[in-house]
Amino acid sequence: MSNFRCLASLSAVLCLIPAYSQIETAPRTGGMLLSVQAWTFTEFSTMEAIEKVAAAGGHNIELFPGQALGKDYPGAHVGPGMDATATDALKKQLAKYDVSVVAYGVAGIDKNEAEARKLFAWAKSLGIGIINTESTEAIDTIDKMVKEFDIRVGFHDHPKTNNPNYKMWDPNYVLAVCKNHDARIGSCADTGHWVRSGIKPIDALRILKGRIMSCHLKDLNEFTPNGHDVPYGSGVSDVKAILDELHRQKFRGTVSVEYEYHMDNSLPEVAQCVGFMKGYLAGKGY
Repeated sequence: MSNFRCLASLSAVLCLIPAYSQIETAPRTGGMLLSVQAWTFTEFSTMEAIEKVAAAGGHNIELFPGQALGKDYPGAHVGPGMDATATDALKKQLAKYDVSVVAYGVAGIDKNEAEARKLFAWAKSLGIGIINTESTEAIDTIDKMVKEFDIRVGFHDHPKTNNPNYKMWDPNYVLAVCKNHDARIGSCADTGHWVRSGIKPIDALRILKGRIMSCHLKDLNEFTPNGHDVPYGSGVSDVKAILDELHRQKFRGTVSVEYEYHMDNSLPEVAQCVGFMKGYLAGKGY
């Protein structure tokens, strides 16, 4: 009986051992983790998004919180609230299309440690190595979680608004938030939202050097708040300069294609973006 209890206890412990972070093992392009943000396919389910990532030539995905899992799993949405059946189905779909889940966001992170721990433990169980958020109010809790789970956190920027209390668009503000905190906490650099805020992405990247954890890469058609996504290299964001700067900084985080235009049929443009990244970064590893 005693031996049985020991074996049962060992089994329970082994089940709790987290998966190895896929940001260390997933396929890289020029030293970076080229992925696709599932929000790009928000008109579809997560199961469909994974299939579309593969069809676009991608091998990594950044999951989006709350996205419906799929028609065969009514009520199931991506996040720490998923049950074992839904989680197993997600893992099988990723394996079927040879897609690694490397990041998750943009997600709220609770100031309460017990609640935050649920999110980080779920992410770790899937091998997710980066959580993107805008929950600056939880910075002290985040500091503890990255130490406990060895998961990086990137603070994401949306465009500048008329609300003076919203400061995430400013790379200097993000840098100030991260100051004196764990080195695994930094920026989720959304280049399109910087352009919409009147900031040249390359300038923001230089300000945040050493604190860039991830990137939502966009190329916009014009340098205005109303600019929309276009295939990489055809807009005003200077994607080549952005990639050169990330390469110069020896950036090894995720660069997620996040395409927010023609969202009901964006696969051809997403494939162009993936192809641009692969071609431009070919042979530039470190």
